[in-house]
Amino acid sequence: MGITGASGAIYGLRLLKELAALGHEVHAVVSEHGWKVLAHECGVGKEGIRPLVHALYPIGDITAPIASGSFRADVMAVAPCSMRTLAAVASGLAGNLLCRAADVMLKERKNLVLAVRETPLNAIHLENMLKLARLGVGIVPASPGFYHHPRTIDDLTAMMAGRIMDSMGIANNCFARWNGMPPE
Repeated sequence: MGITGASGAIYGLRLLKELAALGHEVHAVVSEHGWKVLAHECGVGKEGIRPLVHALYPIGDITAPIASGSFRADVMAVAPCSMRTLAAVASGLAGNLLCRAADVMLKERKNLVLAVRETPLNAIHLENMLKLARLGVGIVPASPGFYHHPRTIDDLTAMMAGRIMDSMGIANNCFARWNGMPPE
């Protein structure tokens, strides 16, 4: 799991909480700006993340286990995923541990899910998303739906965490799924 400096750190935090509650072994890396956004938007620092993960690696530690294709990982999510990180992954630029771990998922043909967070999108953003989607990367825009009638921010973050987990292939009951229009 990676968290970048895009606004929407609450999505990454919620995803970590859901994965921890389900008992998944999570290895995480947070970018320098990701820590700043987690602190600003969520009031959370390393002490709030460590209990949710099996291992928390520094962004500059390219010797961490998750930097190797021999590390046994089934799936990786980046939530939120900044356009900078998206561009680096799309270009094969593994200049930090988060991008290297994503690159490993690509080269090992493993499930990689990017919860992109930007608006509006320009043609470069869209081209990078298309490039990665063609490689099988799950692109999950951090834009929650409203058919489940959310009443709180928690309802919205639960829906996004659930949709990200769906893309990761992880069963969850984070939100009320669409069940068709109610009878009139």
